[in-house]
Amino acid sequence: MGGSLRQRTVPGVRVLIVGGGVLGTMHAWQAVERGHEVVQLEREPEARGASVRNFGLVWVGGRAAGAELDVALRARELWERVGERVPGIGFRANGSLTVLRTPLEVAVAEQTVGRDDAARRGLRLLDPARARELNPALRGDMLGALWCDRDAAVEPRVTQPALRAFLAASGRYTWLPGREVRSVSAGRVVDDRGDEHRGDVVVLCTGAWLGGLVRELAGDVPVRRVRLQMMQTEPLDEPLTTSVADGDSFRYYPAYRGAALDALNRDQPQPEVARAHAMQLLVVQRLDGGLTIGDTHGYDEPFPFDTEDEPYRHLTGVAEALLGRPLPRVRRRWAGVYAQCRDTTQVVHRREVEPGVWLVTGPGGRGMTCSPAIGFDTAEAVGL
Repeated sequence: MGGSLRQRTVPGVRVLIVGGGVLGTMHAWQAVERGHEVVQLEREPEARGASVRNFGLVWVGGRAAGAELDVALRARELWERVGERVPGIGFRANGSLTVLRTPLEVAVAEQTVGRDDAARRGLRLLDPARARELNPALRGDMLGALWCDRDAAVEPRVTQPALRAFLAASGRYTWLPGREVRSVSAGRVVDDRGDEHRGDVVVLCTGAWLGGLVRELAGDVPVRRVRLQMMQTEPLDEPLTTSVADGDSFRYYPAYRGAALDALNRDQPQPEVARAHAMQLLVVQRLDGGLTIGDTHGYDEPFPFDTEDEPYRHLTGVAEALLGRPLPRVRRRWAGVYAQCRDTTQVVHRREVEPGVWLVTGPGGRGMTCSPAIGFDTAEAVGL
């Protein structure tokens, strides 16, 4: 994809990718872009995991300083380039507003914009009037908002199919859904239909599937699984021109850590339901006008198989307070599970588990944001 992100291309490589989510698909994108042939296998008819059960956020502002922010900024650049070539992913550079409703939240925002990397993140502190100029739908009470002009969004439910259709037009990409991989070795993958697939490099992007074949190849990887709950409404009858977060997002994203956040946690505790479910509010408007709203974080397995109403009621109340109006009717609710590195300073767990066989997993909630750059970095590590 050129530009400031150098690519090294060697001819004649056949890449086998196991996993049809956004991480696997962005690895496929990188390989095809570098002139290689790709076969991508997915055990489901279509990706059904965290890659489609998310906000579609390309979320830069809250990333940890250092490697995580570097990866997120490179990924943001790549998402924009991909969006120019594949309009079907619905990329838009809409930015985000974190609405500040208390003096303690304002203090966290002030501390954040006072740091040396605030301009690199695209962060500015806005008064209520300026925040509403950017997003007139925010009619609730506020003291101001933290604006991030680097944040963006895509459409998670259609991104993978749109990318695959573009890759297929190259003549060097094959999509094989409904194939559960049963064995992997150097240059060889066998699926549950007994078909053997040969290649030079194998990349395993199996998401939250960490047992079975992954355990056989890699043992117990330093990755945990995290469960979330989210929902989507019927179309809102006006544009929500930016993505929206509440002050609880400060508690979740590492960029905001510091003395002001310590004071917020001490003197403005979350409501019990929000604390129990490690909640923040994020809202993104889909291209059809509906609102994707979340989310919760659950870390203790076994995860419940049902969804709980109390977190949804809390999210609804906070969202309505920010908008100053009732939400449209909820159209759907869901739970999802993603894989996160136990050492959360690590953006991803990438390891060669056998010669020519690479496992790439554990981006956590950064997966949608960072997947293009993770794919790029794997291609560099492998030598494609």
